[in-house]
Amino acid sequence: MPKLIISDLKPGMRLLKPVTNASGMVLLTEGLELTEELIERLHKMEIENVTVRGGNRPTRPKEELLAELEHRFKKTGTEPQMAVLKKILADHLEGLYQDNGL
Repeated sequence: MPKLIISDLKPGMRLLKPVTNASGMVLLTEGLELTEELIERLHKMEIENVTVRGGNRPTRPKEELLAELEHRFKKTGTEPQMAVLKKILADHLEGLYQDNGL
């Protein structure tokens, strides 16, 4: 659930939290899909940042990232702590792709 500055927003992103003005009035509701027009309006209203769902979409294929993870942990052998860390990272990668529907 990253908080992004307005210039980093892209059409198709969905709001995780409502966007409010300085007095607390809701300008855009939670779950709303952003369009170019809405992003431009936010910029004109001088809203600094918003919280969007998911995160950035992964830019590389999941298989490539998992292979790189394997390579990076190859030298750790059977160290239990490193095996736990590797599993956490692999699960995180899997979750990134599930959250983004990839």
